[in-house]
Amino acid sequence: MVVGMTTVLISGAGVAGPTLAYWLARNGFEPTVVERAEGLRSSGNPVDIRGQAMSIVERMGAVPALRAAATTASAMSLIDASGREVVRIPMAGAGGTGTEIEIPRTDLAAILYDVAKGDAEWMFHDSITELEQDANGVEVTFEHAAPRRFDLVIGADGLHSNVRRLAFGPERDYVQHLGMYIATVSFDRPADEPEVVQLFNTPGRLVAIHPSRDNAGAAFIFRHETVDDLDYRDPQQHKRIVTAAYEGAGWRVPELLGVLRDADDVYFDGVSMVRMPAWSRGRIVLLGDAASCVSLFGDGSTNAIIAAYDLAHQLAETDHANAFRRYEAEHRKRIEPRQRAVGRSAAMLVPKTQLGIAVRNLAARALPVLSGRA
Repeated sequence: MVVGMTTVLISGAGVAGPTLAYWLARNGFEPTVVERAEGLRSSGNPVDIRGQAMSIVERMGAVPALRAAATTASAMSLIDASGREVVRIPMAGAGGTGTEIEIPRTDLAAILYDVAKGDAEWMFHDSITELEQDANGVEVTFEHAAPRRFDLVIGADGLHSNVRRLAFGPERDYVQHLGMYIATVSFDRPADEPEVVQLFNTPGRLVAIHPSRDNAGAAFIFRHETVDDLDYRDPQQHKRIVTAAYEGAGWRVPELLGVLRDADDVYFDGVSMVRMPAWSRGRIVLLGDAASCVSLFGDGSTNAIIAAYDLAHQLAETDHANAFRRYEAEHRKRIEPRQRAVGRSAAMLVPKTQLGIAVRNLAARALPVLSGRA
């Protein structure tokens, strides 16, 4: 069993990092969180909190703030090029009032940080450049801060994990591009329909307008071969890729592309899956998307909260090696079925053909009946 004030360095202040810091502190650990950004920064994509994750955030006292920041969406509307609604599908947890909460990921990360900020040391605008471990700890070199030694290091730093690269090897060995990209951008005004998510498809392309408490957001999700020279820090390149991909699309796409081109803050990334033979190596372990990302299709935020909670409690009950093994075994059970279903999920969200769109829409018409919400 781990005793005393075991020091733990967590890389990443998104969803998993603050959750882990909160629960580690309550189990007698001394967490430090390092985050490359100068402050909190995360995709504005709406994400869901459901199931066991709801009980965890409730125990953290975060639910009132999460409900206050929840999106206002109560239904999804599939529409055609003229803007006519093809089918409407009710959503669970509408407005944050049910047993699920839908919330912009940015707001979720900010609320979890606010809850956990007194439980850890926070190192913003810094990153890890080197990890050297031995039997008793890990020597960590930072980009800006002086080198330090920690008992454990946890990579909760997302799809493009720096900890994974340093401790396990290059991204190409573990990250599988799924043939799709996503870009999101915020409007400077509320949605025209504040309770409805509007989805418009053409073959291989999806555009969504998603309401929020304040400004609406737009998402572009599209099939595209791998961009070999992609620079994740070049927003102008991202805008060019999205604009070219949506050339000739109807509905409000030209207007939304204009919003994208004029925006200062655009989120862009590949839709990818992370597969690794093991999530830990010695005193270093990966958490959340760094270990097992299933972009768009894996309940990433819900699973990150659950995994962070479980990892903290496993570490409190046994030595780090056994804790890492137990945590990984349990959460592979959650992730692997979602990874196996990723092709089917992608076909429903972004059908490749016009026939695929028609078949998906027919299936969607049955969803309210199948879910008992007709």
